[in-house]
Amino acid sequence: MINRILLAVSGVILLLVGTATLLQPYAFFATEGIKLGNDPGLLSEIRAPGGLLIGCAIAILLGTCRQMITQAPLMLNAIVYGSFGLSRLLSMVLDGLPSAPLMGATAVELVIGGVCVVSLLRLKPN
Repeated sequence: MINRILLAVSGVILLLVGTATLLQPYAFFATEGIKLGNDPGLLSEIRAPGGLLIGCAIAILLGTCRQMITQAPLMLNAIVYGSFGLSRLLSMVLDGLPSAPLMGATAVELVIGGVCVVSLLRLKPN
């Protein structure tokens, strides 16, 4: 039951972030204090991960529907959230500290990714 709640909450977060990144990148990134230009190449590079996050969110949310398919969505969740959080940490080391909202996002990503890893380790083998 806890895994389903974890998948539902994290899947909805990814769906919202992905949708905002894909469809409203100017407004979404403005909340982080980031101003996007009008370069079509840059916007393509911004929007594409939004679509990827939407696809991942759908796969993760499917894991809330059936108990038998919990492991793969948890693994995907751990990969997506963990890689975002760890990449942001690396960026902090290489580039300096970002805005407070991005540091908060880093913490959320690392917590969700970590909880997913722990949940995966606790799953009973079939």
